[in-house]
Amino acid sequence: MLEVSELEAGYGAHKVLNGLSMRIAKGQVVALLGGNGAGKTTTLSAIMGLIPAWAGRVSVDGQAVQSLPAHRVFRAGVALVPQWRELFTEMSVSEHLELGAIKCAPRREIRERMESVLDYLPELRSHLHRRAGTLSGGQQQMVAIARALTSRPKLLMLDEPSMGLAPMVVGELGRTIRRLNEAGASILLVEQNVHLALEVASYVYVIRGGAIVAEGDRARFDDEAELFQSYIG
Repeated sequence: MLEVSELEAGYGAHKVLNGLSMRIAKGQVVALLGGNGAGKTTTLSAIMGLIPAWAGRVSVDGQAVQSLPAHRVFRAGVALVPQWRELFTEMSVSEHLELGAIKCAPRREIRERMESVLDYLPELRSHLHRRAGTLSGGQQQMVAIARALTSRPKLLMLDEPSMGLAPMVVGELGRTIRRLNEAGASILLVEQNVHLALEVASYVYVIRGGAIVAEGDRARFDDEAELFQSYIG
């Protein structure tokens, strides 16, 4: 479903990704783990087209997207929930969900998509008319995920979704990710919270220095000492 091959990218003259390769099958939850500065967010940004790929290939269902701008990658079926949610604080929850479905022309289809997403995130129904800026951190994270889901993406990418959330809310986030996956969602999860990542992912990649240095089924990384060693080399 997602194929990344020998991807290189960076900022200015500074190269961050050094021939990174990974793949995600349809309906799979994959975790991308690594230390600070390893290249996790840069990987998502390059896949999404927010920064240009210097070399390599990114394909979604066989369609090459590495040279496309972000809005065309979005239309190809990739949605990103960025760090810190990046919501419009004065917009309502309902308006954020509509924004996620902006590529839909008929109003009826937008409403259908919103209802479908609310079936998976029912806790948002009572907040539809509230401004996003008045919600708790956990509620805002659910709005950001819902906004992405109304585009009906082939791949949902989550960048540090547990950041800044209380432990109880992180537990609910994990249940939400599992629920979405059970409904068929393909998810690429970047997380510093290793426990959350290993709870929900079936496959793990470890990135260091902009390249994949370890990978395998989740069970391989039950030994956190091995995972930590992968982080530091």
